[in-house]
Amino acid sequence: MNEEEYKKAFGVGLKNTKKVAMALDHALDIRKFEIELYWKRAGYFWALIASAFAAHFVILGAESMPEKEFYAYVAACVGIVFTFAWLQVNRGSKQWQENWENHVDMLEDQVIGPLYKTVLRRPAQKGPWLERWITGPADISVSKTNQIVSVFTILVWVMLALNVLGPIDLCKAISEKHMVVAAVTIAACASMVVFGRTHIGNYTHDASLRVTKISG
Repeated sequence: MNEEEYKKAFGVGLKNTKKVAMALDHALDIRKFEIELYWKRAGYFWALIASAFAAHFVILGAESMPEKEFYAYVAACVGIVFTFAWLQVNRGSKQWQENWENHVDMLEDQVIGPLYKTVLRRPAQKGPWLERWITGPADISVSKTNQIVSVFTILVWVMLALNVLGPIDLCKAISEKHMVVAAVTIAACASMVVFGRTHIGNYTHDASLRVTKISG
């Protein structure tokens, strides 16, 4: 679909703005809903990741638990999977937020003018260092910041996993159970990348009508 086909589909440029106004309202509502879902998902993953951190350090602190290093390693691998899933969900949420923001950009001119596209900000001026770099406003993406935090957290998990493994001696046999946990972790993350993508092609549906009758 090119720009002309898009405008024709939504009635952009026609005298009757009712269709455009309804489309704009829906785009704004769904964008708001996507942002609410974004933070709900973030809270869900923060809880999972915090639980994995707690489990990791509780296991390491246990005095009488056999093979506690292995179980702490498992907890770190679980944390890697949770955090990688959070990164993927962040990217997916961002894609849909941008989708609805782009709809608003295309539709708003005819209804309310370029309100969403017009950015009003403080004029560039010199001020106190604290105001310019710490407390003042800045064009920083919240979603990108969360994505960077998720990548950092993955690296922390990797370091924790390597820490409980201890020095790796290539002359000694590698523990099979550690290899299995590592393979499952990598497979889970790879599956999210390969099979977790949203289908954006055409859909074909099978429809059936259920008939309900009262006997007698």
